[in-house]
Amino acid sequence: MGVPISQMWTVASYVLGQKLRRRKRYPLVLMLEPLFRCNLACAGCGKIQYPAHVLKRNVPLEDCLKAVDECGAPMVSIPGGEPLLYPHITELVAELIKRRKYIYLCTNALLLKDKLEAGWFKPSKYLTFSVHMDGQAEHHDFAVCRDGTYERAAAGIRLAVEQGFRVTTNTTLFDGADPNSVRAFFDEMMDLGVEGMMVSPGYAYPKAPDQQSFLAERKNTEQLFEMILANRKKRWKFNQSPLFLEYLMGRRHYECTPWGNPTFNLFGWQKPCYLLQDGYADSFEELMTTTEWDNYGRASGNPACQQCMVHSGHEPSAVDHTFASFGGMWANLKAMLFNRYANPGALDRLEEEKARPHGPMAAIAHLTIDGKPVKDLIDAA
Repeated sequence: MGVPISQMWTVASYVLGQKLRRRKRYPLVLMLEPLFRCNLACAGCGKIQYPAHVLKRNVPLEDCLKAVDECGAPMVSIPGGEPLLYPHITELVAELIKRRKYIYLCTNALLLKDKLEAGWFKPSKYLTFSVHMDGQAEHHDFAVCRDGTYERAAAGIRLAVEQGFRVTTNTTLFDGADPNSVRAFFDEMMDLGVEGMMVSPGYAYPKAPDQQSFLAERKNTEQLFEMILANRKKRWKFNQSPLFLEYLMGRRHYECTPWGNPTFNLFGWQKPCYLLQDGYADSFEELMTTTEWDNYGRASGNPACQQCMVHSGHEPSAVDHTFASFGGMWANLKAMLFNRYANPGALDRLEEEKARPHGPMAAIAHLTIDGKPVKDLIDAA
């Protein structure tokens, strides 16, 4: 099990409380972005493309805490940018622990080892380092556009685990991902001793430099995750709703609930989610009451939502389903107990994938510059 009982109980109690109050829309995880600045420049990131004067800014600590209190979600994810660059990160974490919020500090871990050796943080059941790892070393380094990042992140994970911190990984899969390599990556993360893993399909940011590598077809996404998550090894642990993982495999249908993971950043409360930029609200109440929620999600017909299966919109849907009825609870329990998902067809497809070209060069085979294939330009150089 990749989620501690105490956290599961806190989330279950919170969701059941919302159900008893008959609240249709409620936040589950606050995505608190205290800065956009980062020490990497990943091609799939939409944050580091902001102008320099925006990247230099930080959300004041008091505004971060006000957003946490205003939202009331039991869990707080702190992405960025790179949150270890935020000047008030230790104070922010300490204040959230006082509030008994379960924190996922999302980091690329390039600075993690140094910060732990400097004593910036103390182990707590409320604090988890969620380390961005996009696959095995070659794939991860290519995704983040810098060599050596996998090994530095792995060193940070090892030290954090040794010091008694909770550590999970967060993996985004893009078009052309090698399912056999992803499964081998799961083994590597378990060997490092992480508590659990998170996976999600990469869906396009309007500001991301590389718009061609995102997963664009829902059917292809489901086939990819079926190969990866079926015939599962018993040792693999996931820090996610098991029903959401079934959704990724094409075994369930969920509509998007973007209010489940609201985002607060430098500009305020982002409408409707961190992937789309449809304006900002000044308060959480304004976000919830003025956003035209029916205009988003696959059922709405919104073209931007038709292929999206990203966790921030659909995992809250799976959690809501879990506690909506005894049927949802039973489905979740079955998914936890019978989580191997034997599928001979998926095994056959994994074997077929071994013959296909994968890796960084295969990933850029479709990219062009001035009409010329990038691969040919690299070969010529």
